Amino acid sequence: MENLTQHHNHSAATAPGHHGHHEGHSHDDDHVVRAHGQHAGHSTAMFKDRFWLTLVLSVPVVYFSPMFGHLLGYMPPEFSGSAWIPPVLGTVIFFYGGMPFLKGGLNELKSRQPGMMLLIGMAISVAFVASWVTSLGIGGFDLDFWWELALLVAIMLLGHWIEMRALGSAQGALDALAALLPDEAERITDAGTETVSISELRAGDMVLVRSGARMPADGTVIDGQADFDESMITGESKTVLRSSGDPVVAGTVATDNTVRVRVSAVGDDTALAGIQRLVAEAQASSSRAQALADRAAAFLFYFATVAGLITFIAWTLLGSVPDAVTRTVTVLVIACPHALGLAIPLVIAISTEQAARAGVLIKNRMALERMRTIDVVLFDKTGTLTKGEPEVKDVAAADGASREGLLALAAAVESDSEHPVARAIVKAARHRGLDIPQATGFTSMTGRGVRATVDGRTLQVGGPALLKELRITEPETLAASTREWMDRGAAVLHVVDGNRVLGAVSLEDAVREESRQAVTALQNRGIKVAMITGDARQVANAVGAELNIDEVFAEVLPADKDKKVAELQARGLKVAMVGDGVNDSPALARAEVGIAIGAGTDVAMESAGVVLAGNDPRAVLSMVDLSRASYRKMWQNLVWATGYNIISVPLAAGVLAFAGIVLSPAAGAVLMSASTIVVALNAQLLRRVKLNPTQVR
Repeated sequence: MENLTQHHNHSAATAPGHHGHHEGHSHDDDHVVRAHGQHAGHSTAMFKDRFWLTLVLSVPVVYFSPMFGHLLGYMPPEFSGSAWIPPVLGTVIFFYGGMPFLKGGLNELKSRQPGMMLLIGMAISVAFVASWVTSLGIGGFDLDFWWELALLVAIMLLGHWIEMRALGSAQGALDALAALLPDEAERITDAGTETVSISELRAGDMVLVRSGARMPADGTVIDGQADFDESMITGESKTVLRSSGDPVVAGTVATDNTVRVRVSAVGDDTALAGIQRLVAEAQASSSRAQALADRAAAFLFYFATVAGLITFIAWTLLGSVPDAVTRTVTVLVIACPHALGLAIPLVIAISTEQAARAGVLIKNRMALERMRTIDVVLFDKTGTLTKGEPEVKDVAAADGASREGLLALAAAVESDSEHPVARAIVKAARHRGLDIPQATGFTSMTGRGVRATVDGRTLQVGGPALLKELRITEPETLAASTREWMDRGAAVLHVVDGNRVLGAVSLEDAVREESRQAVTALQNRGIKVAMITGDARQVANAVGAELNIDEVFAEVLPADKDKKVAELQARGLKVAMVGDGVNDSPALARAEVGIAIGAGTDVAMESAGVVLAGNDPRAVLSMVDLSRASYRKMWQNLVWATGYNIISVPLAAGVLAFAGIVLSPAAGAVLMSASTIVVALNAQLLRRVKLNPTQVR
């Protein structure tokens, strides 16, 4: 908070420095997954487009299918070429709609990691071959699976489309980081200034950074001084005074004055580029987790393969090769249930919708699965647990004068300033119903304070730098209070009349009332709470004690936040990180679950798997409760889907044929569809989960 004492009048030029949230970074249906896994290289738009065309083509395939007509008791219309409608359109569906699964299955086979793609690929390939054998009248088989092939591909495309929309993107964070840099810079030459692309800047160049402009590269201030908004890098809301000889960082904003800066680092050598690399590394380290459905699919692949092999051998040994082929094909086709393809995506889709209503945007499906396992939630302090803006905490007047009168005088002097400190003092005076006198002749003294005339007296309000400049000391009775304030990390501003200190005001970053409820509720759920900040130890400890936080990390450099996450993980703890600044991005990406405050930066939101639409930390509880509820639904759906297979596959294989119980291909397909309906209805029960951050316990 010490920098709050360097306050001065902020101009409206601050506004251009703010980075518009999500501008140019929307990740819609064109989003491409570049991470590892079954969706690598696939876009949401690809699955969507293939689903709709496959669905349209599936209608005539199903309608003209003799097997489907027999099930529903109708005869498909017959005319010249009608018998070839299912084979021709089914072939188009197999190669067009089924291609992502065929390629994905081949990749899983090559990597020896069978999963959902290989299971689907095997089922549609067997159905395709068997159906063509039947359509061509080879061997006299009755294995017309065209309608089942079409529906299987359509439903699996739907499931993957739903799933893809819930996935996050590593690339989005890197794009948002790059967007923090301006496209051009004003380079100073012997002839004046010239506008150049930042790619043309070199170390040693001199650049002019105007009020409200963003730094194009790292450098050192050579001439002038300005308050810099470094919130994009530090996450701290207060501006920092930078004058001749001080370092400045690419992406930060000069808010009030023009400065000349000598460039020290450009491109990949800047601090911003370093954070970009940390984000990429951290995201890569957490992208190898295998989804729950994939593990179930791997089990079913081995189960179906072994069951199919045993079925073929057993029926062949019984002397019935046609029955062996029929039973084996049926086993392999129904081993890929529609229910398994929809079990997880449906739960994720409904969970995402429920979360959005509670102000929680789930960007990554794994974040939803992992949240239930979290051992500790690590909160960034400023702007998350605190409001990120100063608030008057205490007032002390010298010589027994009125505290209210002193606050009113301070508010009068500050009334024409737009600085956050000034607004906090004026707000406190108005909140207490004080009559604020009229001030004239307002003057801002950069780095020292402000001055104005009130009731004929010239008053000044400022911090230690002001007292040092005026060569005056505060009365001992007042010093006792101000020392106590400073010990707990508060910023102290003095009200001075000539050479006499009238009193002092303390300001601290205000703790959110919601933070207390969030911390208590998390601890009640068996989850520890930690806090991380770049603030001084005494400031951090004061906030930590006020909120009863389990562990506090103070004086942490921006580039070291993700190291603290790694440190907690090294203890065997699963970490959820909650933050809002660019410097939080690597930590958000490295944590098992990254949660970004929606009022934060684009980069923080892109790096996180979860974004809170507002800045209420209690919304984290909604995520915990939803994760636990959705995980239960996922398991229930998976148990149903796999349980169906464990029962239907042996029946399709003919293990009870001796008792006259045989599951025909058509009956197996119908049961598969019924299983899908059960899973869909069960997923809908998630809508009963109530997620209201204002009612956390």
